[in-house]
Amino acid sequence: MDHDLRHLTIHGQNMAFRMEGSGPAVLLLHGIAGSSRTWRDVMPALAERFTVIAPDLMGHGSSGKPRGDYSLGAFASGIRDLLEVLDVESATVVGQSFGGGVAMQLAYQHPERCERLVLVDSGGLGREVSWMLRAMTLPGSEYVMPAIFPGFVRDLGDRLFRAASDRGLNLGRATEMWSAYASLAEADNRQAFARTLRSVIDPGGQSVSAFDRLYLTEQLPTLIIWGDADDIIPVSHAHAAHAAIPGSRLAIIPGAGHFPQIEAPSRFLAVLLDFIDSTEPAHLLAADRRQLLRDRSESA
Repeated sequence: MDHDLRHLTIHGQNMAFRMEGSGPAVLLLHGIAGSSRTWRDVMPALAERFTVIAPDLMGHGSSGKPRGDYSLGAFASGIRDLLEVLDVESATVVGQSFGGGVAMQLAYQHPERCERLVLVDSGGLGREVSWMLRAMTLPGSEYVMPAIFPGFVRDLGDRLFRAASDRGLNLGRATEMWSAYASLAEADNRQAFARTLRSVIDPGGQSVSAFDRLYLTEQLPTLIIWGDADDIIPVSHAHAAHAAIPGSRLAIIPGAGHFPQIEAPSRFLAVLLDFIDSTEPAHLLAADRRQLLRDRSESA
């Protein structure tokens, strides 16, 4: 049992989350098939200065896995509800991979909740994505997953990774990838994974794009962090998003792949903390978004 996890019941479903520290809030959103553990190497340092909240998104980790809506909008609403229950008015929102898509959706639907936006190797910024994820959206793929991710192989892999950890070996990205996909040995995880994946990816690539709404972030301090060796979502997406988001910052981490918070935690923290320290939090209201929408509509 993971004793660092806390649990709440929201709308009748269990929501697991980690919460450490005190001060201004920083919200950390993980990627698809992942969990809040992906932030384990950076949470302690962040918690020295901030209230750090890292949920297991619905359908992931130790949170509930209902048969229901796994769209980006549903995830964003769920995060809003978690913040309300925790009495957190707003936060610097950090989203990695699929969590980046959730972060952008939260900023779009509930701008008043977002003080800053940090996109880490984020989804939703281009069509390209790894062939494996595209293949898993094919009809019937969830019925093949038990053969690809059998329980006995998961258990064997878990033992091997524990042994490596006991010997002081840091396998970084490999450990994170294994943790994510080993979860698919469980039937309820596979069903939630398939619903989530198909909400944002089809066999041709990513099917959801935030580009037509990125102008709405012009009043929101935005940082884009990317590993230049990402083989899941190409670094070209980072450059395109930086060009499309007015006033955004771009940090490319050399040698890091899809999980810079694990592969280069010191560099990740340095970039994130510098961004927070050198920007003022936004205090956006629905009226601010309304005006941006009207301005763009009138000039079209």
